[in-house]
Amino acid sequence: MDLTITALLDLSHTLAGDYLAQFQYPWEALDGIKELILRLGPALDPAEYEERSPHVWVHKTASVAPTAFLGAPCVIGPETEVRHCAFIRGSALVGAGCVVGNSVELKNVILFDGVQTPHYNYVGDSILGFKSHMGAGSITSNVKSDKTLVVVRNGEERLETGRKKFGAILGDHVEVGCNSVLNPGTIIGRASRVYPLSSVRGAVPPDSIFKGPGTVVHQD
Repeated sequence: MDLTITALLDLSHTLAGDYLAQFQYPWEALDGIKELILRLGPALDPAEYEERSPHVWVHKTASVAPTAFLGAPCVIGPETEVRHCAFIRGSALVGAGCVVGNSVELKNVILFDGVQTPHYNYVGDSILGFKSHMGAGSITSNVKSDKTLVVVRNGEERLETGRKKFGAILGDHVEVGCNSVLNPGTIIGRASRVYPLSSVRGAVPPDSIFKGPGTVVHQD
């Protein structure tokens, strides 16, 4: 499976497009998300974005519930809905038309336009592609239980990331079923689907259905 950024993601659907284009693999971009937001924020059009607190930029068409916490730095894009009790810890670049739902926690992430994390999701040290969707209760696990560095499993290939914290990369139009766990270093190819209650590890090819470990079928 091709794990490069251009194989997984349409970079026209995020403010991070030029930044991501510098890298071969998406996890290489995780270290610089905070600095990226701190560069992007001051350059945003003040007629469209307001800086609600230091280094927190929210588009004027976005809807943010009064109980939501927006930690710095972050950008909330146009027509995005941040619902009650959402917890954005910081270093979150959230695109246009997204949903960040109740009790959802985001940390060190890029959400492309149209991403939905609507109910009880944890997304950390991850990148979610255009119009990807995480079902209720699905999470990215971003640290291995033995605290060793994350390795991406791509068939027989093993790619060292050099990272202790790395959740998941979802390609464009990925659907993750409810209460699934994406283990550290999970990569899901474009337009693939993950069954509910799945525990996913390694690379899932594009246009596939992940039914369980060892059971991945191609979508016709």
